[in-house]
Amino acid sequence: MSESAQLFADSAADYLGATDQRQRVRRLEDEGGGFDRAVWREIADLGWLSILVAEEHGGLGLGIAEVSAIAEQVGRHLLPEPFVDAGVHPLALLAHLSASPARDALLARLHSGDAIAGVAWQEAAGTLEVSASPATIFDADAGTLTGRKRFVRPGPGADGWLVFCRQGDGAALVWVDGASPGAALEAHFGVDGSALSTLTFHQARAVPIAQGDAVIQALGHANEIARIAQSAELAGIARRSLELTRDYLTTREQFGKPIGSFQALQHRLVDGLIQVELASACLRDVVSAAAHAPTPQALAANASRAKARCAHAGVEMTRMAIQLHGAIGTTNEYDVGLYFKRALLLGSRWGTAGAHRKRYAQLQTPGAAPALASTAEDFSADQDWDAMPEAQFRSKVRALFAAHYPQARRHMPYRQSWAESRDWYLTLSRLGWIAPAWPRQHGGMGLSAEKLIAYIEETEAWGGARSPDQGLVMVGPILMRFGNDAQRAHFLPPILAGEHVWTQGYSEPNAGSDLAAVRTEAVIDGDDFIVNGQKTWTTWGADGTHMFMLVRTDKTVKKQAGISFLLLDLKTPGVTVRPIRNIAGEREFCEVFFDDVRVPRANLVGELNQGWTVAKALLGFERLFTGSPKHSQHTLVQVEKLARQRGLFGDPLFGARFTELQLDTADLGAAYAGFAEIAKRGEAIPASISMLKIWSTETWERLALLLVELADEYGGLRDHSCDDEIDMQVVAPLFNCLGAKIFAGSNEIQRSILAKQVLELPS
Repeated sequence: MSESAQLFADSAADYLGATDQRQRVRRLEDEGGGFDRAVWREIADLGWLSILVAEEHGGLGLGIAEVSAIAEQVGRHLLPEPFVDAGVHPLALLAHLSASPARDALLARLHSGDAIAGVAWQEAAGTLEVSASPATIFDADAGTLTGRKRFVRPGPGADGWLVFCRQGDGAALVWVDGASPGAALEAHFGVDGSALSTLTFHQARAVPIAQGDAVIQALGHANEIARIAQSAELAGIARRSLELTRDYLTTREQFGKPIGSFQALQHRLVDGLIQVELASACLRDVVSAAAHAPTPQALAANASRAKARCAHAGVEMTRMAIQLHGAIGTTNEYDVGLYFKRALLLGSRWGTAGAHRKRYAQLQTPGAAPALASTAEDFSADQDWDAMPEAQFRSKVRALFAAHYPQARRHMPYRQSWAESRDWYLTLSRLGWIAPAWPRQHGGMGLSAEKLIAYIEETEAWGGARSPDQGLVMVGPILMRFGNDAQRAHFLPPILAGEHVWTQGYSEPNAGSDLAAVRTEAVIDGDDFIVNGQKTWTTWGADGTHMFMLVRTDKTVKKQAGISFLLLDLKTPGVTVRPIRNIAGEREFCEVFFDDVRVPRANLVGELNQGWTVAKALLGFERLFTGSPKHSQHTLVQVEKLARQRGLFGDPLFGARFTELQLDTADLGAAYAGFAEIAKRGEAIPASISMLKIWSTETWERLALLLVELADEYGGLRDHSCDDEIDMQVVAPLFNCLGAKIFAGSNEIQRSILAKQVLELPS
């Protein structure tokens, strides 16, 4: 969040928190669903209504980031005044129109708080787009308006409305005063107690503000800005409902213990946490994109993406909150019901989550294939990636693949062995592209989170196969954080050069998710450790040259305190590797046995008996990698490919499912970018990384299951199918994702970690 947005967020939290807004909601509902003009004036004095107004018109000249920061606090505190409807929507509309005396005078009245008004533009339920020919007619000669508008806020008590209408053969915007003869208002109660109104005009006096295509463009822009702000309000509602529910679960007791200690309720609330965090990540992505003057179509697509995600999160989290509160949650006296009703109203207003998924899909118009840059261009890794526009960077990545990646190895259906991927790994190493996430001082590209996401997306779209890369994604980051200079100098260059292929020695036959139970023992003997024991589920262990491993170095202390982190050359005498076939019949896993294996004490990473600290950090990096969107993106490409092969995009049911998963993957990318930035800054990866691992692997699984379903009988075949109906190995993504949900700590374990370490629910 920018500094100015944070300032507005803090100011809004202080102002709204000084009064119990929930009690005001109840009181105003009893009084007819209106608003308090004194509060509106205070809002204006705080500058909230001036954010979108240019400085030359007395405003602050800021943007959607500051508006969204306030709207999120409005949602958290349930401000009853219609901030988005009256404080964002009409001001965004007027600010996007050319200056005129009528427009300027009205703009000044609204952003100063002297008048409160809404935008009347809908004529039927479910309207998402601005009609080029509305049914409401403005007679310019008589200065009167005739027609009807629905779902208008604010209604009772408003000073007037900006009405979208038709004038002759074109569009127009007029101002209708609330006291204008011929204007009739019929108020309807929303489920949250606020009023939505139907306005009927019968030759009502109206003042013209603007006309022509500029009105359609300005209203379209204002609608999208208001939808993003509305999404921020829904995100605030969802987060506050999560917090209230978490607090309730820690204090409410049943059967002699806090109900938050029940695992079923813990995991249920963790699923709510995931939806809240996805909404925040999505909103962060959308606000950033909207702040960079996107095209109208791009702005609309982003607004629909935000509304789809945040409306789902708001309704789902508040509905869950009622269930987890039990009977008290269903009473009007308890606050969670107020949050649910507000989420329900906002979720249905200006398009439901489902409607916006459909709209998002419609706005993703397929264009020409992205152009490739010249394959003779400069691929050196010492370029200024941060200064390079994203489109240019993506073009360069595609050109790199076109020039160097073997065509026959695109879209491989299974993880590649070192023998299969060695040449590509060495090519990237030679070009300096092998470690996009590593800092430059250690030989990496130092990509920002945004560029790293772009790199991943282009890799998956091209169909680049993953190499055995645990040295890159695990050992390297661990040595940068916990290793010493000698270790970094000795081990990092061979990783970049492809001389060392690393495997992980964590799991044992009786120490899977419970890693603290490791029994493989390392005993100090002079300048060495003597290692005895066994590791299992070692991915591509037969390919590895080195292993990073957890070993027990002290049996006299609690389990976590007696573990150390060692680096081992697998050519050392006493190491035996035995392959294990996975469910797909591949020799992907291994068991590794250690019989009096000597490991130099110089290979100890971190302090003796402090390996658990290193291990937890490495699990953070592993979960960051597992939480990457690359697997879901790859499978999404496969689903799209199969759907086109089988002509499924004409099926509305499939289209809805595909778009939902497309948005799930996009929002996964937004969440991943946030954690990638933390890792890039060298900060400890927080325990909340577990939500990324859960959402990534379960999105991947949903896509893989859809792929199998779409393939019909081909979904039951083991090998690659290639004929006039299909060209794909269908089941490979499903087999791969089944393991991903288990390794790096099963998703059930991740939910328990989130429950205890993030939500702080009782044991």
